[in-house]
Amino acid sequence: MTKAERRERCERRARVIKALAHPSRVFLAEVLSQGERCVCDLTELVGADMSTVSKHLAIMKRAGLVKSEKRGLQQFYRIACPCLTDFFHCADLVTSGQSSSTGLPCV
Repeated sequence: MTKAERRERCERRARVIKALAHPSRVFLAEVLSQGERCVCDLTELVGADMSTVSKHLAIMKRAGLVKSEKRGLQQFYRIACPCLTDFFHCADLVTSGQSSSTGLPCV
């Protein structure tokens, strides 16, 4: 892998991580990992106005974390990458102090 390719890969990874860098977006991803939801349901769950939730979802969509589909007047969102739950599991292990210090996978 060239230096330029490695840099581009790191930039792509950073975009995904930045898209999750807000508690509301992490919450949205967690809820969506359990199944598809309409934006009106997500707004109620997050406890924010629809505009704010829509902005969070747009950031996540641009990063490739969620997909959306319009049905009638409602917009439905779903997780685009099921491996996101693995990432959250890893984050839980790190934040609980249970991550491996041996260099082996956390799981």
